[in-house]
Amino acid sequence: MNDAQRPLPTEVLRRLTTDPGPWLSCDDCFRLVDRYVEGLLGDGGEPPHAELAAMPAHLAGCSACSEEATTLLLLAAEDAGIDPATALRRLPLA
Repeated sequence: MNDAQRPLPTEVLRRLTTDPGPWLSCDDCFRLVDRYVEGLLGDGGEPPHAELAAMPAHLAGCSACSEEATTLLLLAAEDAGIDPATALRRLPLA
């Protein structure tokens, strides 16, 4: 076995130390992602529903759900004729 220790990249450390709470399953995330994206695209920029509070933590740690949310956000913004740039900056990405 090699005794040399390599430091973990910053991105790996961020993912390992991201607070996972409040917890949300991928199934729940997929069920709620449309409302979350609508909230990000809205004027307030914050999803209004209390049950969506776990979305940022889940999206920051789950690349599959993060990709789904990004794709949905881009499609919804295009459909509504909205520039997605501001909403994309609010979207936590894995």
